[in-house]
Amino acid sequence: MTTSETEKDIEANVNNIRSLPSNESSSDSASLTTRPNVPIWRISISLVLLFLNFFLAQYDKFILSYFQDEVISSLNLTSSSYGLLSGYATGIVYALLALPTAFVADYTSARVWVLTVAAIWWSLCVIFQGLSHNFWQILLARIGMGIGQAPVEALSVSLISDLMGQKYVFFGASLLYVGVYIGEAVSAQIADAFARTDTPWNRALIAIGIVGIVVALLVRAFVREPRRQISLVMANTHDHGEPVATLSPTARPSTLADARRSIVSTFRYIGHMRSFYLLAVSAAFRQLSGYVFGYYMPSYISNLYSSVPSVLSRYGIIVGVVGSVAVLAGGLLTSAMWNRTQILPLYLTAIGGMVSSIFVLLMVFSLNVSHGEEARGVKVLYGTMSMAYLTAELWLGTINSFIALLLPPHTKTFGLAIWSLILALIYSSGPEIVGLALRNTDPTSSLYVVKTRVALGVIIPVGYWLGGIGFLLAVPLVKLDFTGNFVQNKLSWQGRKGALLGGGCVLVALVVALFVVSIYYRA
Repeated sequence: MTTSETEKDIEANVNNIRSLPSNESSSDSASLTTRPNVPIWRISISLVLLFLNFFLAQYDKFILSYFQDEVISSLNLTSSSYGLLSGYATGIVYALLALPTAFVADYTSARVWVLTVAAIWWSLCVIFQGLSHNFWQILLARIGMGIGQAPVEALSVSLISDLMGQKYVFFGASLLYVGVYIGEAVSAQIADAFARTDTPWNRALIAIGIVGIVVALLVRAFVREPRRQISLVMANTHDHGEPVATLSPTARPSTLADARRSIVSTFRYIGHMRSFYLLAVSAAFRQLSGYVFGYYMPSYISNLYSSVPSVLSRYGIIVGVVGSVAVLAGGLLTSAMWNRTQILPLYLTAIGGMVSSIFVLLMVFSLNVSHGEEARGVKVLYGTMSMAYLTAELWLGTINSFIALLLPPHTKTFGLAIWSLILALIYSSGPEIVGLALRNTDPTSSLYVVKTRVALGVIIPVGYWLGGIGFLLAVPLVKLDFTGNFVQNKLSWQGRKGALLGGGCVLVALVVALFVVSIYYRA
């Protein structure tokens, strides 16, 4: 195909996208920038504060897993009720509450204000968790925490995607996601220190809640709302007008009808994209594996190597160091290769997860591989876990930045919340399923260790491979979306809409079923 023919195809695709419902004014397009012009010092301060806020949000998720036995014992919980705390209790709230909060942030062009209020709220709820005395109190506190933490990731990624040029967004976001691994690592160190001094688990939650309030106030004081950057679709089609009507950071919808049209147009834009839902489902399976890993692997390793007092501390160090190096490497690689290929995040996610699954299996069965020799098994554990994190964790910062840059600029926060909704509805089922599998099993028994080993050895690799295959299948679809070649045929769109609605109904039914079953076994 000649260059002129390619240009004609791109122009036709852009015109087709413009035929989608629109309420955008010319001033909205003019408010966008092709390259942010934010001073380096302000970018640095913003990244540090966004990192700290995100780190604190992650810290609370992981600290509970390191104190699993203590939490179950002190609050008289069962394995199923603990799974409810770590699964749908926060996951469902994440999925649902992120949407309206993110829309308000885009609607008011006040992402920083919304992030500040949300951070203060979830920090208060973390304090209330530390003050809980029974299952229902800590459950309500975690649901409240979920309300506050729901928009944190979408808001942070959205802000970073407008602070830096497209090429550097991936590295900036990877710095943000270092908070996941530092949070898990610090949790391990604190858990180890508390275990040695017989300090109650709830003091860690109270302390982190107080620190969270301080960081939230610093975010409001030093982070500024950046000007929105054009999307990848607009950049690749050399068209700086926005194909689908969205909100302008300077021109807000004047009526509720305008707001409704903006919501509908965003859903239609995403629905007409060829790759969005396949990417979302694939990422959800990857996240499900990671979610199960984060919640159940620490206690499994602690029980498996109960005579090695430093195992959790070493585990945390590996997570913090290797995980941080991996996610930063993923961001650096994507930024460095951006001018050559814009598909690298998909390959890093797919191939990295598939390779990692091998090391995860060796990690889970490390004692078996070592023929029951604990000293040798610990060495196998540390080595395979390092390789598992190094290969698997290249993806997190790059893929979410990639999605942010694909979405319409003025409603990218809302679009990221839709992305998070799909992910949360799927990945939150992981701890729930494991909790049901471990019901009525004594956490201190050898049978509990065996059941946990089987669950980890099956769920994590399967999730990695399903996600990897999905990302590879999405590569040609993403390339079509890059050029604005969205689904246009009315018959194709009607069939696609029906399939999406049907899949959504099945997913919601699965969520409700698992939630009801968990409540039933809790009773």
